[in-house]
Amino acid sequence: MNRIVLLRMIGICTSLVLALYAGLAFFSDLVRPEFRAGDLSSAVIPADNANLTTAGLATPFSFDGDLLANFASAKAANVLHHPASDAAKRTEENKAAQDAVISALKLSPIRPALWLTLSTLEAQMGEPTTPALKMSYLTGAVPVDVAFSRIQTVTSSAAAADDEIRLLAQSDIRSALANRARYAPLLIAAYVQATPQGKSFLLESAQMIDPKFKEILLRY
Repeated sequence: MNRIVLLRMIGICTSLVLALYAGLAFFSDLVRPEFRAGDLSSAVIPADNANLTTAGLATPFSFDGDLLANFASAKAANVLHHPASDAAKRTEENKAAQDAVISALKLSPIRPALWLTLSTLEAQMGEPTTPALKMSYLTGAVPVDVAFSRIQTVTSSAAAADDEIRLLAQSDIRSALANRARYAPLLIAAYVQATPQGKSFLLESAQMIDPKFKEILLRY
C-alpha cells in the first residue's frame, strides 16, 4: 500500500513539474523579443522597454536559449544605440547588458553574433575584447553584415594587435571585399576611425586580397 502511495506521489510531482515547464515554455514564446544579435548590424529596431521588462521576468527561470539570447541582444542594442548621458548610469546599464549576454551564452554558447555583441559592449567600456572576439570567430559563420561589424570592433580596439585575431579577421575582410560596391565606403570609414594597429591590419589584408583597394585606403 505504501508503495502505491509513493508511486502516486511521484506521478503527481512529475506531472506538476512537466506542467510548470510547459507553462514557462509557453510564456517564453509569448514574451520572447524578435530582436536577434545579428540585428545589431542592421536597421532592425529592438523591442521597447516595456516588452523587455516583460521578457526579463521570464529569463531567470527559463532554459530557452533563444529567449535569453534575444533578450540580451535587445538589451545590448538599447545600451549601444541609446547610451545614458550620465557616466555612472551608462556603466550600470552596460554591466547589466553584459550580464544578460553572458547568461545567454552560458546556456547556449554557439552564437557567434552574441559573442560579438559581448565584445562590443566590452569595447564601449574600454575593457579587453579579444577573448569574446575569438569566440565569435570560433563558434561559427556569420552574415556579411555581422562580419563587417566585427571588422569595426577589431580595427577600433586593441584586438587588432593580436596575431590570431588578425588571421581570423581576414575572412571578414574577404567577405566585405567580395561585395565591394556596398562595403568599400564602409571599409574606408572603418580605416579612417581605426587604431594604428587596425590601419596596419586593414592595409595588410587589402594587400593580400585586393591590392587595388589598398591603394585606395592609402589616400585617406
